[in-house]
Amino acid sequence: MSLILGLETSCDETAAAVVEDGRRVVSSVVASQVDLHREYGGVFPEMASRQHVLDIVPVTEQALGRAQVDWAVLDALAVTSGPGLVGSLLVGMNLGKAAAWATSLPLIGVNHLEAHLYANWLVPRAGHPGDQVPADPRFPLLCLIVSGGHTDLVLMKGHSEYRRLGQTLDDAAGEAFDKVARLLGLGYPGGPAIQAAADSGNPKRFDFPRALLRQGYDFSFSGLKTAVLRVVQKYEGGSSRPSRQRSRMITSRAAPPLRRLPLADLASSFQAAVVDVLVEKTSRAAMEYQVGVVLLAGGVASNTLLRREMESRLTVPVRYPPPSLCTDNAAMVASAGHFKYLAGERHEWSLDVQPGLSIPVQAQGDG
Repeated sequence: MSLILGLETSCDETAAAVVEDGRRVVSSVVASQVDLHREYGGVFPEMASRQHVLDIVPVTEQALGRAQVDWAVLDALAVTSGPGLVGSLLVGMNLGKAAAWATSLPLIGVNHLEAHLYANWLVPRAGHPGDQVPADPRFPLLCLIVSGGHTDLVLMKGHSEYRRLGQTLDDAAGEAFDKVARLLGLGYPGGPAIQAAADSGNPKRFDFPRALLRQGYDFSFSGLKTAVLRVVQKYEGGSSRPSRQRSRMITSRAAPPLRRLPLADLASSFQAAVVDVLVEKTSRAAMEYQVGVVLLAGGVASNTLLRREMESRLTVPVRYPPPSLCTDNAAMVASAGHFKYLAGERHEWSLDVQPGLSIPVQAQGDG
């Protein structure tokens, strides 16, 4: 048995969790900064790192307290080393190093993208002896990581054995949700805002592009974002070229609501286009590589339409975490850390943050 403390500060959630055997969530505490960044329409990096400094110690103490454990019974400490915002990552890394040194616990650096995958291994702590725990996902399996910063389609042959089949060539799916939500004046974060608006909309009202739909496994969503912008300009009576003011709205603060626009239909049509591309490519890859299960991971994995379409259009089982484990949390870091701990991975004090870290992959010809 292992008991791992995980720390996560890659972006704007300060999180700590205790996980048993890489599967049972003993405690999980997340301090979100959504309200802090909402007025900016996105994460303000320096503000995020300062808030992490304020939250990291109380959050860690809460996680240990709720788990009713102290440092002496832990087996290791797992901390996110990247990718993410450098200032945010440093807060978690520095606390992790200090705590590991003070308690003589092994220190394990965890790739944030790997951690998202391991959210699919997590289950709530059993309330009674004998409670059944769902079986581990069986290899080989296919993983779709969809978040604000990443869209990756990964073949997973075993623990720490990855082959990336495709990735985004520009905007990630979650980034596209955020930008289009700001463009439509729906607020931040964009994923939940788009989904809520889309519930009453017609997904066939606008025929938005599905870039690279049947071409390999890479993704592209920048053209879709521009197509939404063109429709907005049309309804506003603007020119066919994006105005400087409107372009700023895509990457800056939230625009005021545009009441003349068919917001529900725009949101629904946009969401349908993103989901169609994600499902089509995942379905083809699942058949080509003959996997037994598909895992969804990352914040966009909580999207209801994506889950429903994956389950209805794929011929293999689809597995995804509850919404609370799709967004950034430390339980997934602790889970990934458990399997690294079993494999004998340990990190020295020279471990540093890597903001541009990508998921470790085998060469295309391997395996």
